[in-house]
Amino acid sequence: MNHTPDRPTLTLQLAGQLWDFLSAGRGHQACDVLVVCGSYDLRVAEHAAALLQQGIAPYMLISGNTGNWTRDLWNRPEADVFAERVLSLGIKPQQIVLEPQARSFAENLAFARALCPDARRVTFVTKPNSIRRVAQTQPIHWPDIDFSVDAPDFAFPWGVSNMVGVFGLIEEMVGDVHRLLRYPRLGFQQALPIPDEVLDAWQQLIALGYNRHLLRGSALDDLPGPTARPPSPARLHHKTNQM
Repeated sequence: MNHTPDRPTLTLQLAGQLWDFLSAGRGHQACDVLVVCGSYDLRVAEHAAALLQQGIAPYMLISGNTGNWTRDLWNRPEADVFAERVLSLGIKPQQIVLEPQARSFAENLAFARALCPDARRVTFVTKPNSIRRVAQTQPIHWPDIDFSVDAPDFAFPWGVSNMVGVFGLIEEMVGDVHRLLRYPRLGFQQALPIPDEVLDAWQQLIALGYNRHLLRGSALDDLPGPTARPPSPARLHHKTNQM
């Protein structure tokens, strides 16, 4: 009997490994400010509103212009869209500071830091699959603070936003891992050891054709030396038929 998973099942299994790694470390604490990273997922704004209503911070700073996923989604900055949502949930205007220029996590943190120079304890709020990237950006762009990174609590694949869909999120996560590999040597993020099983799943997803959110240049060149290896026969078998 053939126990090899079918293509959709294999893809979800591989993507699930990326999700589990990227979304690890979720939590929040009493803090001076919530820094909300804009995106396509309004559940991030809703979660930030709930945290503020619980009293963990006196106000929130919402940061974001447009990015890869929102430049064609809305005709205004992510910060404005998020602000509209939290206001509809009962957050008072005086509890919101807007930062509508940032186009990356590095800018989210750097611009928020400039607007909140006295903050010593910060909770960042983002999408689950962005938790690791925000955490690795903090030491470079907002060091010397006590921080946590929180996100709405939903599972992959059933909780995925319909703004991007499951396959869009897989593309995004493949890109997230690539950025965790390359950005440290560019000075954008602190380096993070990535388990071999996650890197293996990442390579298999690239071989399956999930490559639209990769950075320019060869992604495999960014792998740690001993981990870089050609796709196994199983990967080559699936390479030509993208979901």
